[in-house]
Amino acid sequence: MDKRQFIKNSIAGAIALGATNKVNSAFTVTDLNSGIINTVPKIKRTLGKTGFNVFPVIYGGIISSRDGQAASNNYVAWALDRGVNYFDVAPSYGDAEEKLGLSLKPHRKDLFLACKTTIRTKKEAEKEFEESLRLLHTDYFDVFQLHSLTTPEDVDKAFDSNGVIEMIEKEKKRGRIRKVGFSAHSQTQALRAMSLYNFDTVMFPINWQMDMLAKWGSGVANDAKQRDMGVIAIKGLIHRKWLNDAERETYPKSWCKPIDVSNTEMGVAALKYTFKAGADVIIPPGDFRNFAFCVDHIEEIINEPLTQKEMTLLDNEFLAVKDYPFFNPQA
Repeated sequence: MDKRQFIKNSIAGAIALGATNKVNSAFTVTDLNSGIINTVPKIKRTLGKTGFNVFPVIYGGIISSRDGQAASNNYVAWALDRGVNYFDVAPSYGDAEEKLGLSLKPHRKDLFLACKTTIRTKKEAEKEFEESLRLLHTDYFDVFQLHSLTTPEDVDKAFDSNGVIEMIEKEKKRGRIRKVGFSAHSQTQALRAMSLYNFDTVMFPINWQMDMLAKWGSGVANDAKQRDMGVIAIKGLIHRKWLNDAERETYPKSWCKPIDVSNTEMGVAALKYTFKAGADVIIPPGDFRNFAFCVDHIEEIINEPLTQKEMTLLDNEFLAVKDYPFFNPQA
């Protein structure tokens, strides 16, 4: 089955199962049938010392969670047709591994697949690693990452004699892990982790609000660049923290409030800031609408500089949201 037929079948399946739901209303059948297909240039960027040539927008696996298999197939087909070639997932993303694994199975050899673990001990991580391989229908990961290093204990446990890093080293020698990275939500622990191991990638929030508040994000990117690490930015499209549960219902898969993508100027400005601050690639907040916005606007975001007008827009918005940071800027 060629890719175009795969797309058609995915659309038909999604319609039949009602997978084009309210939450992910940005994806429509008319979008794929209106001549928009393949209008996004197949831009690639080198992800640090991995040497991987990657489309600047990574598909975050949480997009595939909760909406059913047909919806996941739909989203993945849309992404592949636009040149997306790096997919990132984790066991902690609900049923994302299961759904994404089936969606990617026919295309595994043509893309980069990354996974993560929040487990800090070797023995337990080995079991989870095997299950991730099974669910994702693969026998190796292009990048495998320590997930969410947040506290000193997270780093201590990962690097002790029975830590998960021992499992990672073993699997790297076996060829089941090609490159090693980590994600973090603490700048202090991210910098510490980089000093302890020769990582290939770092995944960290690089966001206009947090960086304006405390240079929280660009500091990690700068250190990573000196080590030739690939910098994967998350949270670039985030506006602020959620204020209440009712507000969160609009984006149930996002841990923080995204910028309303109907405000194109604000969204583009925020992401230009993220790339200017050191990102090689980005992972949008976990919702198809956010992902599609980033893909559709990536050429402008990458190729056009952050203007003074856009910087003024961010400065003014910062005054409105500076009291609602979505992470602790002292961490």
